[in-house]
Amino acid sequence: SENPSVTLFREYLRIDTVHPKPDYDAAVRFLERVGTELGLACQKVEVCQGRVVLILTWQGTNPRLRSILLNSHTDVVPVFEEHWTYPPFEAVKDSQGNIYARGAQDMKCVSIQYLEAIRRLKTEGKSFARTIHLTFVPDEEVGGHKGMEMFVQRPEFKALNVGFAMDEGLASPSDTFSVFYGERSPWWIKVKCMGSPGHGSRFISNTAAEKMHKVINSFLAFRESEKQRLKSDSSLTLGDVTSLNMTMLEGGVSFNVVPSEMAASFDIRIPPTVDLKAFEEQVATWCRGAGDGVTYEFHQKCMDQHITSTEESDPWWKAFSGVCRDMKLQLKLEIFPAATDSRYIRAVRHPAIGFSPMNRTPVLLHDHNEFLNEQVFLRGIEIYACLLTALASVPPLPAEG
Repeated sequence: SENPSVTLFREYLRIDTVHPKPDYDAAVRFLERVGTELGLACQKVEVCQGRVVLILTWQGTNPRLRSILLNSHTDVVPVFEEHWTYPPFEAVKDSQGNIYARGAQDMKCVSIQYLEAIRRLKTEGKSFARTIHLTFVPDEEVGGHKGMEMFVQRPEFKALNVGFAMDEGLASPSDTFSVFYGERSPWWIKVKCMGSPGHGSRFISNTAAEKMHKVINSFLAFRESEKQRLKSDSSLTLGDVTSLNMTMLEGGVSFNVVPSEMAASFDIRIPPTVDLKAFEEQVATWCRGAGDGVTYEFHQKCMDQHITSTEESDPWWKAFSGVCRDMKLQLKLEIFPAATDSRYIRAVRHPAIGFSPMNRTPVLLHDHNEFLNEQVFLRGIEIYACLLTALASVPPLPAEG
């Protein structure tokens, strides 16, 4: 008696696409099978060895118009099975209809909701002026560097003629639905401190540890100030402030040897309202203030700060928000606190919205016992069907003639 859409969702969840060895081939075969059943055109693009982007296409009646892009990633993050109530790749459904699996929220639900929304629309005999493309990309959970980041530079992506894109969002524990129109820029910085070495029994001057102490104090003092700013202003969300965490600390060879070098790594996420050049100068000031021989290097430095318009004068947003009003969906507009593949889409000047239709649901992405209720999942299909109807019917824009 299970809804066939739910059965398909659970089948996809059972495909083990967990890092570090995701079974991408099995995922692509599954999605290609479903796309073929729906009469969608299939194209596979190998952006680098072993990394394939699958494109499924529902051709519009006016292919010259810019298309709607529905993006999702096929990979999922690792699990610690000892902390799970049910095996994380069996997609067990409990008596309340909660489906437990890695990827239930992030983001295999959205992939199947896209496909099932299209199934519903095609069954109803609908057709639209604008073409709808679905892209299923690898490696989002490890930065997208061998996935969407490479794909957006390829001629196959440019040929999609994207007008508006949708990608993942987050669950919302409240009645509201979170909609993300921009993202914080991830910076991963490694600070190295060189100093005088020597025997651990002596008060050696100018040590790497003393310099590192100053560096850490400066970085974490800023962290505390941003934490307090978020706490003291109820209008702010996590995406509105700069988060900073020290994630690695390296140095030393023995208990009785003062090391000549120490290093600390920081994960920093910067909202689009912050001047990135000024922020880097602040980082440089913290390092200079710690003494000589203190340097920093970037392991990731995203400089793109494009955001998607949420003005009612924007035709794409007008279509999106109009559907939500008609369906009485309460929206909460936010800057995404982490990073998704939307940043690469926005970087090549295409508007993109992060939206996963999951309200009254705890945020469990990357957490133990990740689950999604089947009724929330099915409601999401209905929401996407209405959104696609509106977005694929946006009248020709001035630039489209």
